[in-house]
Amino acid sequence: MLKTDGIHHISAMVNDAQRTIDFYTGLLGLRLVKKTINFDRPEVYHLYFGNETGDSGSVITFFPWAKQLKGRIGTGQVGATAYMIPSGSISFWESRLQKYQIPFQSSSRYGETYLEFGDPDGLHIELVEREEGSMNKWNASEIPAEYAIKGFAGATLLSKFPYKTAEVLETILGLTCLGQEGEFLRFKAVGHLGNIIDIKLSASVRGLMGAGTVHHIAWRAKDDEQHQKWRELLEQEEYFPTEILNRNYFKALYFHEGGGILFEIATDPPGFTVDEPMSELGENLMLPTWLEEKREELVELLPRVEVKSLKGE
Repeated sequence: MLKTDGIHHISAMVNDAQRTIDFYTGLLGLRLVKKTINFDRPEVYHLYFGNETGDSGSVITFFPWAKQLKGRIGTGQVGATAYMIPSGSISFWESRLQKYQIPFQSSSRYGETYLEFGDPDGLHIELVEREEGSMNKWNASEIPAEYAIKGFAGATLLSKFPYKTAEVLETILGLTCLGQEGEFLRFKAVGHLGNIIDIKLSASVRGLMGAGTVHHIAWRAKDDEQHQKWRELLEQEEYFPTEILNRNYFKALYFHEGGGILFEIATDPPGFTVDEPMSELGENLMLPTWLEEKREELVELLPRVEVKSLKGE
């Protein structure tokens, strides 16, 4: 049976590119691993943030566009993105959020404590301590490695039909159901990052796409061969996947699962060093070959952005 290692990446909609960079690199300490454009709308950035090496399972991406309307988190979407922090680091993060006046609350499920808060556009973020995963040595924001975000812990899905979504997680993606606790149904993938997925069973409002919402969640395929097998399986099960698309840093296919959430399956290779060295990731505007001739035009259209430290660091 085909089994994904877990989340490949999560992509979301926001209004302001610089504000997003400030929050995810400055406050959360992630690395801007790729600064490129939305291949379908090249006048809009596509920004990727992850751990030191931009590993699959650590990367959140954003389409920042000032003109888009505010969205609403609800059914047919990812409700919360959870990040994995090292054991013993939760008090550090409580102090950090307090220092920068980020409101948060604590909750508990499956014996774990979650810190819950929102990003500047209203995306729901969670931090949870886990032993799994390698330490993240990226320290540009002066967050010591013993406290730094390792990558994704997982995500909470808000489905129109939770048990249809559960069926896709088990029978298509190969996750294992760990059981139900309260209003959550939990699944686990075989990898070490982005491997815990909760489906919230209680009713929610209908999600509306826009700033402050997740556009899609992507699952890992280890190579092109496995990717093609998934496409064949999806066609066989009548999920009507897209053609396989070249996204430069991975190959992608998309489909809507039975609960209305847009799923992607993306290949781990070739990765973010395909067009710039590891030491320079995120420093330059990278364009696909077919848009290089429009570089000057695009540079004029796109807002000026930079990675900078938060005040006081």
